Amino acid sequence: MQNRDAEPLLRMEHIVKRYGDLVANDDVSLKLYKGEILAVIGENGAGKTTLMKVLYGMEQANGGCIYLHGGPVAIRDSAQAIAHGIGMVQQHFMLFDPFTVAENVVYGKEPKAGLYFDLKKATATVGELSQKYELPLDPNAKILGMPVGLRQRVEILKVLYQNADIIIFDEPTAVLTPQEVHELLKTMKKLAAAGKSIIIITHKLNEVMEVADRAMVMRTGKLIADVEIKDTTIEELSFMMVGRHLAETDIPAVEPGEDVLRIENLVLNGGGGAPALDRLSLHVRAGEIVGIAGVSGNGQSELAQCIFGLAKPDGGSIKIRGREVGGCNVRAVRAAGAAMIPEDRYIWGSASQATVTETGIMGHYIQPAFSHRGVLKSKKIQQFAQELIDRFAVKTDGIEAKTGSLSGGNSQKLIAAREIMHKSPLLLACEPTRGVDVGAMEFIHEQLVKKRAAGDGVLLISSELSEVIKLSDRIYVMYRGRVNGEFTRGHVKEEELGLLMARGKA
Repeated sequence: MQNRDAEPLLRMEHIVKRYGDLVANDDVSLKLYKGEILAVIGENGAGKTTLMKVLYGMEQANGGCIYLHGGPVAIRDSAQAIAHGIGMVQQHFMLFDPFTVAENVVYGKEPKAGLYFDLKKATATVGELSQKYELPLDPNAKILGMPVGLRQRVEILKVLYQNADIIIFDEPTAVLTPQEVHELLKTMKKLAAAGKSIIIITHKLNEVMEVADRAMVMRTGKLIADVEIKDTTIEELSFMMVGRHLAETDIPAVEPGEDVLRIENLVLNGGGGAPALDRLSLHVRAGEIVGIAGVSGNGQSELAQCIFGLAKPDGGSIKIRGREVGGCNVRAVRAAGAAMIPEDRYIWGSASQATVTETGIMGHYIQPAFSHRGVLKSKKIQQFAQELIDRFAVKTDGIEAKTGSLSGGNSQKLIAAREIMHKSPLLLACEPTRGVDVGAMEFIHEQLVKKRAAGDGVLLISSELSEVIKLSDRIYVMYRGRVNGEFTRGHVKEEELGLLMARGKA
């Protein structure tokens, strides 16, 4: 536990960061003590990630100072941050699959025997580091095929190998099973007990309450509160983050109708190994939300791509409202009655150089309301884009702003708004709240429940297990391309679900 009478290990004082007219950090100050776990929380666009980028040298502040061990420092890039003992575990892992654990950990700072890479020393060093910090890993194991939780351990070892005293975790539990989350939080506590100082950026307030000593709440670029965890609650933190009390999403019981989606014996061959989808069968009825739970990489992405015409299955049947769409293109799948919030907003959901208007109209432009004989109705399209912004509270400079200028959470809200507004009988919601704050998450959940209430079907594919359990009438567990279990609302055991996700059996 940190000693509050001591000098803080790190101080960031009066940090200002501007992007044109936008003030992302507005006179923000932060302090971090040795052995402390500090949570930095706030809505999307609150400025928390920008503040961490300034600390890690990825962005340069327009004003303010950084002090380490009581003295001022200039951090111009991540290499300087690392030299000052600041490391960052990225949300998206940066590992080389063909390399071993040891090779990944020492990459960029390899031990040498003369002019050559000393693999024996690297393996021994990584093994010792693994034992010292109780992060069990085989230094000789290849990254390829390694579970997500173990990959994250490799990322943590990389930072420790660089002798970091301050470790920043960016949304570290986004793709972990409940068991892996539990192990990671234990690891953070062990690192703090060993004298490391931890900063965690997260929107999962239950994890903040479990692991953090202190929380720093940001809103619209400003520091709103700096509170001891022992003196606060989840409800108080939520209120400080969004400036209002969040309502519980009410999900009344309904009687589902006929199938809007039926998949039977779906097969998608992998790249020479096991099939990505292995005789998978499931169905979604009108008026129900069906959740897919599974560790990332067990066929969820391929399932969504096959349904929506982005991948051609090698066998089986996909029917939307009784119409076979297996192997059809995206336009035909949309015409059959489907819309999709894609799992990756940048690869599948938008174009960074497109305007907010152009991103908002994607998939809608062929409708008679927006085009006539191939000529787009610009005024109607602009009105529609403005409606998306207003109804879903998308923070942007305007409908002509570039989509790439939006924060990740606001990009996600724009894409979710666009797809929900299709009013389709079937919605594939793939990671619909990835990277969004609690206020936006509440709103998106409400929209999914409204769609269910309107008699439409929702297939929810999410790595957020709490989200799947909260919203779903039925849950399928996917493991190695197959359905490995099914649960119904009110009969879900989270630990059993986690075991089915991780090992294929409870």
